[in-house]
Amino acid sequence: MFSFFSPQVLHFGRGQSQQTAALAKSFGTNVLLVHGSRPARAEWLLQSGRDAGLTMKTLSCAAEPSLPDVELALKQIAGFSPDVVIGLGGGSVLDFAKALAALIGCTGAPRDYLEVVGLGRPLDVAPIPLIALPTTAGTGAEVTKNAVILVPEFGIKVSLRDPRMVPQIAIVDPDLMQGAPKRVALAAGLDALTQVIEPYLCLRANPMTDALCHAAIPTALGALRDLVEKDAPLAWDKMAWVSTCGGLALANAGLGAVHGLAGVIGGKTKAPHGEICGALLPAVLRSHFRKAEPRSEVAQRLHWILQHINAQFSQTPADDGLATLQLWTKNMGLPGLREIGLALSDGPQIATAAANASSMKGNPFVLSQAELLEILHDAF
Repeated sequence: MFSFFSPQVLHFGRGQSQQTAALAKSFGTNVLLVHGSRPARAEWLLQSGRDAGLTMKTLSCAAEPSLPDVELALKQIAGFSPDVVIGLGGGSVLDFAKALAALIGCTGAPRDYLEVVGLGRPLDVAPIPLIALPTTAGTGAEVTKNAVILVPEFGIKVSLRDPRMVPQIAIVDPDLMQGAPKRVALAAGLDALTQVIEPYLCLRANPMTDALCHAAIPTALGALRDLVEKDAPLAWDKMAWVSTCGGLALANAGLGAVHGLAGVIGGKTKAPHGEICGALLPAVLRSHFRKAEPRSEVAQRLHWILQHINAQFSQTPADDGLATLQLWTKNMGLPGLREIGLALSDGPQIATAAANASSMKGNPFVLSQAELLEILHDAF
């Protein structure tokens, strides 16, 4: 048996974000609005909240959230007691909002509640209600039970995790996503794709997550080109759905080596998470093919995934779908690991740290140091 974590309410579709202020008011009148680095993109929601009689306090998240960012933000909002937190932005913004909603009521130092570098201490009280509005189709953070936090002194990303951190309300509105810069759309789309592939191959895959991923993998692959090359509305609708499926799947099954490595690489380079995942995905899948026993369940799933990659990216039956996917992403502007600031000499340190990452626990195979180094070399 397994438990399935999801938001209490999920609103999906274009125009759904227009009801945000009314939904926020159902929790009370004090609102903490967490937005991205460009406050102008949140002005519509700020004004909507004021028109509804809400007291709005704002915080900006300019980059992937770090422990010092969280500590500073908690000091900045000291004395303000929000009835609800709204996160409007990409995965980093939503993680920042989730972390603040979780920690505002806690008495310990923020580090105490973190995995790996902290005590993994349970939250003292339930988080403040959170409304999540993603503006990228990638992370699925609007439906997950953790927030990823960079700890600069260790150069790694770790999670603040609690089942109660799943947002009370998730509003997935492709109107908030369409028109994103090509590089952002590419990275987010590859992250969304990775987050339906890894739970499908994960050791903790279950019937519910299998159903989500089995439908979402071909949809993601079919939408990716039109999303990045044409900014096509239907592709955004599809990828928004894939992203939410991926968030639900990873929250209820787990991930694997792509994310195990990506967390460490992101902590070291500060590169965008989706770009790292996109660079690693073909290399990790090749590694899985090398390790999978013929006719095993994992092998069958890998071959099914490859069939769909081939269908979208191979020009001839003889093409290697993973190679053509990798070439297409490069042509679209995705940097390799070298371009994002990693050196081959960093490989042993990255591999050692990634072997202990929480995401690696779900990987379908135990990977040796040599195998992890091979993946890193392949992704350069």
